[in-house]
Amino acid sequence: MNPCPTGPAWRQRAGSPFSCEKRPALASRGMVVTNHPVASAAGAEMLLSGGNAIDAAIAALFTLTVVEPMMVGPLGGGLAHLRLADERHLVLDGLSTAPAAARPDLYRPVSDRLPDYQETEGRANAVGILAMGVPGALAGWCRALAEHGSLPLAEVVRPAIRAAAEGFRVTAYLTGAIGDAAADLARDPGLAATFLPDGAPVAPGTLLRQPELAESLRLIGERGPAALYGGELGRALVAHMAAEGGLIGAGDLDTYAVVERQPVIGHYRGFEILAPPPPSSSGVHMTQMLNVLEGFDLAASGSGSTATIHLLAEALKLAFADRGVATADPAFIEVPVQRLTSKAYAAERRALLRRDAARDWSPGIAAGRPIGAGGRESPNTTHVTVADAAGNIVATTQTINSLFGARFSVPGTGLIANNYMFNFDPHPGLALSVAPGKRVFTSMAPTIVRREGRPVFALGLPGGLRIFGSAMQAVINLIDHGMDLQDAVEAPRIWTNGHTLELEPNVAAELDTPLAALGHRVQRVKHIGGGMGAIRFHADGMLEGAACWRADGTPVGISGGLARPDVRFDPDTGRR
Repeated sequence: MNPCPTGPAWRQRAGSPFSCEKRPALASRGMVVTNHPVASAAGAEMLLSGGNAIDAAIAALFTLTVVEPMMVGPLGGGLAHLRLADERHLVLDGLSTAPAAARPDLYRPVSDRLPDYQETEGRANAVGILAMGVPGALAGWCRALAEHGSLPLAEVVRPAIRAAAEGFRVTAYLTGAIGDAAADLARDPGLAATFLPDGAPVAPGTLLRQPELAESLRLIGERGPAALYGGELGRALVAHMAAEGGLIGAGDLDTYAVVERQPVIGHYRGFEILAPPPPSSSGVHMTQMLNVLEGFDLAASGSGSTATIHLLAEALKLAFADRGVATADPAFIEVPVQRLTSKAYAAERRALLRRDAARDWSPGIAAGRPIGAGGRESPNTTHVTVADAAGNIVATTQTINSLFGARFSVPGTGLIANNYMFNFDPHPGLALSVAPGKRVFTSMAPTIVRREGRPVFALGLPGGLRIFGSAMQAVINLIDHGMDLQDAVEAPRIWTNGHTLELEPNVAAELDTPLAALGHRVQRVKHIGGGMGAIRFHADGMLEGAACWRADGTPVGISGGLARPDVRFDPDTGRR
């Protein structure tokens, strides 16, 4: 492993020294960071063709549908945080919704207590036909491109078609994911044929072709979102639903709408932190946690130290306590955004935090109505961060929810269904319970940070419930500890929601005992969240991209450019 390229200041105070496994990229004209090299290349292809960051991000997402099929696809959902060249910020909400036929008592829960609170009989909310919500991803991608891109959809989807039709080389990361889901994938003829040839996961290095998916992508390139919302792909989905006893009908597709929202803006040590509003948890609760932590000198206590980890853990716990009564679809419940993000409320909560002991946190705000403990999210998501030389920035997190979604495909299309219904509380009568048309809530945190109105970095990651806590830690790494970008995305993470305190392997082993002495129930895990992709905007206009070891993340930068307008290739021209 390479030592991280950084100065010594934060390392001298670090309680958990670590080494970087990857290197950043530096460029002048554009940067694309995704969790697969082929997808990063697709985004770079758009920039090299004269497209902007929006074109590049959407090309990358379509290509990730092919090369990271366990994570993302047109039948999923997600959020896109855009910062446009005119300095406007907006969030396009393409999250899934519950079908009109869905009811609060749709599932039969097996328990009313953790850890099995979310589980249902037959795993009906997680796997199979009843687990699928109304897809929003394709609508969101096409709207972003139509309103803010510069290239036609047919050109933007071309790299994905090429990867599906001609094939791409399977990575060990994909092979492992297939193995983890193999028992369920084997029950779907289409998925089994593609990913389990001869009954075993496709091996790393295999050239994997997906001809049915290529044809679906061609259709999308020709007809746009109408291919799914009212068109041939939609009819195939509705027919499969009807044949198998599913919930989604043509009316659900016809009435689906992307929602444009404004990001929540938090203020932390002279920086502005912009992240999505409800139904995402990130903007509200990242701001809340940072407001609380602003009262402590994290730089002095050191990255990865007992003191800093304790403070991070307590901030996460208090945020999750409030999240349990506050975050849901704002069309169904009033979310007290102003209260949760206020400095005054943070001071109230901070006053209850003990530096010498962990505590159990209860909500600090009243719920308008009872909210259950439900709402577990899948960590199997993807993220794309893109910037161009004109000032456009895209940070977008997208998913089909669990690994390979609901683990069935729509026959003849190569498209994999989401299992977004798993995000709802399966118990009826609660604010997060299933309701017709309700949007799923999410922890997605596509984040852009400004200082004095200028973007300084953009980042995001997959990881379910662990997303916004991990994004917050990256922000602290950059602002408080002064880490370089590669350090910040690869640094060891911690996470808790009030139960066990999860620590990644690179958190120093000798910290387990003092953290336990503070009252934390320490649990070691392989990783927390997924592969982070980040871009830093240097004062001289250079763009720095970084990806971490937790996925196949790859930054691709664009520099150079076209010839001067008056230059021609004539060896004798310069002599005349």
